[in-house]
Amino acid sequence: MDISSAGLRVLRQIAESGSFTAAAARLGYTQSAVSRQAAALERSANATLFERRPDGVRLTSSGLTLLRHAHTVLASLAAAERELTGTAPRAELVRLGVFLSAGAAMLPAALAHLTAADPQITVTTSEGTTPTLIRALRAGSLDLAVLTSRPPHRPFDGDSPRLHTETVTDTELVVAASSTGEFAGRTTVHVDELVDAAWIATPSSDSEPLLGVWPGLPGRPRIVHSVRDWLAKLQLVAGSFGVTTVPSRLSPVLPPGVNLLRVDGAPPEIRRVLVARLSGHPTPAIAAVTRAITSTA
Repeated sequence: MDISSAGLRVLRQIAESGSFTAAAARLGYTQSAVSRQAAALERSANATLFERRPDGVRLTSSGLTLLRHAHTVLASLAAAERELTGTAPRAELVRLGVFLSAGAAMLPAALAHLTAADPQITVTTSEGTTPTLIRALRAGSLDLAVLTSRPPHRPFDGDSPRLHTETVTDTELVVAASSTGEFAGRTTVHVDELVDAAWIATPSSDSEPLLGVWPGLPGRPRIVHSVRDWLAKLQLVAGSFGVTTVPSRLSPVLPPGVNLLRVDGAPPEIRRVLVARLSGHPTPAIAAVTRAITSTA
């Protein structure tokens, strides 16, 4: 096979982004350039590497096989470049992904613990939804990710080998409401009272979940604000502009004017927090970051 490093980078970015369009935007290419690279990869590999689906693009089993080797090739090229330019890092680097509310609830304590226990390790972080982080893990853009799942806690994806996961904690989903608004002074709300509520939700798509609306709410939710940033969502809640769902473990970092309500009349919504990585023996640095996350949860 005659495969270029540029082709392998395109393969990795398509795997992470889930579409040719998003991959092109991340790489600074045109979509047609990415499509040409993808076609050239398939010709060189003499195999179908990409499965075009209504919700985006996924790698076939052949694509996943090539991706595993791409991790090694691209990492070796990066190491060679660092050595040749004299910029080899002194610290061990771990690329960590966290789901959208974990940054405020878990990340500072875990990083503080890691700094005290293993100061030679450097952690970079990126935030995303669980599906986004899983794609990044599979693509090799992340070494470790803090993910969330709901019962019955099935495997995150159908790709092989399965991701290695460790449970960090379970947390209950609750509703964040203004402490001076319609639900002021209350600790619970009945699910029927939420049917006509104004919701503040995270933008969703075919490949990304709707976050911020109570699951299983009867009828179509009335979403009045579509916001990804957690601080913005909670400030809108404090201003009585709507309600949103949050994990109960966010309570220590809530801004003034926000009250948390448990939901009656519906089964409890429990979310499991897990730390995930690719299968295989972890490096000492990845193991240390995992310990920091699980020990401070």
